[in-house]
Amino acid sequence: MPRTSASPPTADSAAPAGPSADSALTHGLKQRHLSMIALGGVIGAGLFVGSGAGIAAAGPSIIIAYAISGLLVMMVMRMLGEMSAANPASGSFSVHAERAIGPWAGFTAGWSFWFLLCVAVGLEGIGAAQIVSGWLPGTPEWAWVALFMVIFLGTNLAAVKNFGEFEFWFAALKVIAITLFLVLGLLAIFGVLPDTDAPGLSNLTGDGGFLPKGMDGFIIGLLASVFAYGGLETVTIAAAESENPVQGVAKAVRTAMWRIAVFYIGSMAVIVTLVPWDDPKVAEVGPFYAMLDHLGIGSAAQIMNVVILIALLSAMNANIYGASRMARSLVARGQGPSVLGKISSGVPRNAVMFSSVFGFLCVLLSYWRPDDVFPWLLNMIGAVILVVWIFIAVSQLILRRRNEREAPETLVVRMWFFPVGTIVALAAMVGIFLLMLRQPDTRDQLLATGALTVVLIGLGLLRQRRRGNDGTGDGTGTGDGTGTAAEVPAQRQR
Repeated sequence: MPRTSASPPTADSAAPAGPSADSALTHGLKQRHLSMIALGGVIGAGLFVGSGAGIAAAGPSIIIAYAISGLLVMMVMRMLGEMSAANPASGSFSVHAERAIGPWAGFTAGWSFWFLLCVAVGLEGIGAAQIVSGWLPGTPEWAWVALFMVIFLGTNLAAVKNFGEFEFWFAALKVIAITLFLVLGLLAIFGVLPDTDAPGLSNLTGDGGFLPKGMDGFIIGLLASVFAYGGLETVTIAAAESENPVQGVAKAVRTAMWRIAVFYIGSMAVIVTLVPWDDPKVAEVGPFYAMLDHLGIGSAAQIMNVVILIALLSAMNANIYGASRMARSLVARGQGPSVLGKISSGVPRNAVMFSSVFGFLCVLLSYWRPDDVFPWLLNMIGAVILVVWIFIAVSQLILRRRNEREAPETLVVRMWFFPVGTIVALAAMVGIFLLMLRQPDTRDQLLATGALTVVLIGLGLLRQRRRGNDGTGDGTGTGDGTGTAAEVPAQRQR
């Protein structure tokens, strides 16, 4: 039977209350928090730093590369938004995969994403520490990472509204910074900025043309652009703890298109129009620094260091939050050690602690085993986001039909051109996998991620068999033994 309400409850609130008032997550995030998390989530260190390698490889055609990968990300977010608006849950796509495909799929998608976030926390901490150590020579990088970890551990152990406030201001600073860059760039392009001449199309068509390194260079730039979009998924995790999860997800997803177009595609267009694509500074110190330096803006390096530091710290905070909520959701569905599912004052504190400690362990490994174990970890997370996107697409194909049949009123967000749009997106993901196999630099990442995925699938199937689950994904998990509700409400009446 379909639901009778047009605003479905979150998965956390849909289940019976536990033994105490602290047995469920709170709804402490306001709409302004969620809006800014969605806005700032697309502005990460990957945009400010990682895009330089893409420009160096693809030249001006990086604009097309970011447009293609951006369209794919928009489609993924639309699919995820459709499912999250219909069934908000802090486990997001892991919950949807379990409902659509089976518990093994939720297990694989959830723990692989948790692993990705925890390793990313370590990488972001290292990057932030390197910047601060440059300002204060002689101070150990690991100590700065530890300090950042303690700060964000405290933020995430407190009420979720504290996380929301941190991310609100972090995101606001990032948005202001990139907006200023774009305004300065456009003024320079049109020759309005003092002491600058309009470049016209010289940097787009000269020095090798629009495609200076041919299709091989374009493919490298395309692969670099795909992985620069990580972080968008956090908003669907955070939505489950907002005041109005359905409205929050719907608004965030519907505005994703212009955010991606302005911040990513717009930035690349401005940079390659102003700065020669083969300027060594683009790859060495980053395209945004290269643009500021090209415009003769003093202290460009320090300005960029401050902006990148903010982006890294924001990502650390958001990833600790996302990892802890994903771990708690998995445990609530019987997919992990029950101790991680304990909720205290509306916060999964054990999951926060565990995720943070694992992230700091990755940092220590970068110092202890920099030549073997740490590169192995980096390779394993190389293509995890693509694995997650495939689970999202397959889940949406299945759940869309089910919701149309059983609860059409929950489809407040709909995937474009369904089912053709979803199938095209899936084909594009498979195409990216094939391109990764073709490139020596990404082949090892793909194989390592594939090994991780196979291991998780095996563990998920083994757990499913031991629990006697028939694999239909109808969400009959019993929770974590602390009064925490299973996050997969049984929506189908058989």
